[in-house]
Amino acid sequence: MNGEPEIVKNFILKTLRLQSWEKKIDRFQLGEGVMPASFKVLHDPVTHNETLMADFGESAIGRVAPVDSGFWWIFLLRAYTKSTGDTSLAEKPECQKGMRLILSLCLSEGFDTFPTLLCADGCCMVDRRMGVYGYPIEIQALFFMALRCALLLLKQDEEGNEFVERITKRLHALSFHMRSYYWIDLKQLNDIYRYKTEEYSHTAVNKFNVIPDSLPEWIFDFMPVRGGYFIGNVSPARMDFRWFCLGNCIAILSSLATPEQSTAIMDLIESRWEELVGEMPLKVIYPAIESHEWRIVTGCDPKNTRWSYHNGGSWPVLLWLLTAACIKTGRPQIARRAIELAETRLIKDNWPEYYDGKLGRFVGKQARKFQTWSIAGYLVAKMMLEDPSHLGTVALEEDKQMKPPIRRSNSWTF
Repeated sequence: MNGEPEIVKNFILKTLRLQSWEKKIDRFQLGEGVMPASFKVLHDPVTHNETLMADFGESAIGRVAPVDSGFWWIFLLRAYTKSTGDTSLAEKPECQKGMRLILSLCLSEGFDTFPTLLCADGCCMVDRRMGVYGYPIEIQALFFMALRCALLLLKQDEEGNEFVERITKRLHALSFHMRSYYWIDLKQLNDIYRYKTEEYSHTAVNKFNVIPDSLPEWIFDFMPVRGGYFIGNVSPARMDFRWFCLGNCIAILSSLATPEQSTAIMDLIESRWEELVGEMPLKVIYPAIESHEWRIVTGCDPKNTRWSYHNGGSWPVLLWLLTAACIKTGRPQIARRAIELAETRLIKDNWPEYYDGKLGRFVGKQARKFQTWSIAGYLVAKMMLEDPSHLGTVALEEDKQMKPPIRRSNSWTF
């Protein structure tokens, strides 16, 4: 976006080389395709050489390997290719192999009956115990985006064609599953509220045997007449109705969300501005969990107290995702309003990592200052709003072959 593609190219190649490192936690070997969650640059004061030290989860809180980093790498490779028009990087044998290794991990067959990816808590941006184990929306949306990007990047050779076929099948199953079972609006909420339980056979309506009494009280007030979103998680007898900003924005950018669903997500953000944006964009998760539920879900995590950090904290880095989603849905005024709101505080507060409080009024109690991704998120949002043609770098158009299921209703429209 700033005319410096060599920096991005170098980052893609450097992180790809880290993928080939031996990945072992205690005595267990991780999958070959796992990408690092992060890396450090170690400087030798004697030789003045610099080396990279990758972390594949062995140094992370809870020792959880990252699931999202490989998807982000494929996304970045496609963004570089789209922005520069340079296909030679993606066509390099090492980049093709890196993609195939990542895809092999997530397309492998197992015991799952769903096309979604089963994940542990702490495997993504929400990297501490926050009840996102199972099939979190953030991972599923990134998975969908990475699969679609890979279709555009894989070479049409024998190895590439094999993956193209597997990806195409998975995309059709994944889009149907997500649009059918993760989507919620007022009508769908009412349907779940009236669900019968203990249904057997393929004729069951309540396929996951969700108990209506498990619906949280806040959802009935939170759900507007117009609007909807992809809920946080769906698994047997469990639906996590929390709003996850990153997952819903990626759903729009990847076209996992249909045009009608994308509009409904924007309607929800406008209708629930105080809850989801408040005084500092944007809530990473809404609402916060507290009291007994907080103790059970987080294990009494002192960093994820209510309305702090990942538990309802506000993260400026999410601005770029919101802005891109707003432009894609033809609602740039929402992004402009959010950016103007952030500008009143970010510079004055020295670019903190996150904000605390129900409205995001306070600088996070453990927030690092001059945080790179807070600055980058703002800059990308600002540049994208000034020149919407950048949207094509991070967004994909709808695939007409993946038709949404007819039986599910979308948000009300007039």
